[in-house]
Amino acid sequence: MHRKRNAILKQIGLQIFLLLITASVLFPILWIFSMALDSRNIDKPLELTLIPPGASLAAFKRVLFEPFSQLCKNPQDTSTCMFFGKLLANSLLVALGTSVFAVVLGSSAAYAFSRFKFIGRQAGMLGFIVLLMLPSTATLAPLYVLLSLVKIGGEPLRATLIGLMIAYASGTLPFAIWNLKGYFDTIPKELEEAALIDGCNVTSAFTRVILPLSLPAMAITILFSFMTGWTEFILAWTFLEDPSRFTLAMALRSMQGEYTTPWSDFSAMSILMSIPIILIFYAFQRYIVSGLTLGGVKG
Repeated sequence: MHRKRNAILKQIGLQIFLLLITASVLFPILWIFSMALDSRNIDKPLELTLIPPGASLAAFKRVLFEPFSQLCKNPQDTSTCMFFGKLLANSLLVALGTSVFAVVLGSSAAYAFSRFKFIGRQAGMLGFIVLLMLPSTATLAPLYVLLSLVKIGGEPLRATLIGLMIAYASGTLPFAIWNLKGYFDTIPKELEEAALIDGCNVTSAFTRVILPLSLPAMAITILFSFMTGWTEFILAWTFLEDPSRFTLAMALRSMQGEYTTPWSDFSAMSILMSIPIILIFYAFQRYIVSGLTLGGVKG
């Protein structure tokens, strides 16, 4: 009886602890929604309340349909300012392009590191680990110089969305290669040998056998690469010059003023920006756990 009572108390304590953890995680999300619904659009966060008076969707309406006065070619002419639709198109293009670069280049490089023996193989893998330790801003200067040397239509590649995709992909490739290489190591080589016997060459065996079996690791690579291209703004602010090529992350950052910030608009923009990431996560959720676990089995 005493032992049963202790087990019940232990379970109650565990449930209370888990509820506290859940509340601590959900509270910031609830606060963001509260700020987005606050019709006052207060620029002082200390005056905000968890249950806003006169809650409305006015902040979402402003973000979706009004121009961003901070992102204009001509500050005196609002018609030259950026709108949410154009920013969304730019962000989707950059994020999807980053994912494509990371998957195509990462999978081919990871396959080479996994299946072939060559000089510098171990040093290359160690180099990827070193790159993973560096923040994205550590490579800002060399990327700026290299992408400025390449010209497209008379302007530097750095100032284009393609250049921004390449810059982001360079930061995501170390993780993509390491993760995919670890997953490829778990796939039996006998499957490729059987494909070669059936008439496939190395490329066909890779595309028809290895890649279909690597969907979990590919999903992880796509998700992380998309998140990088979707949320990063430091490189974008440094590289891009034309406001018509700005992204949603840059627009969100532009809302934060030196002295004041419209917190309702800022929160509404944050919520809208999180929707694509959530959708991609739920689309790939059945692959994510297995992709993260199996991808780290072998080095």
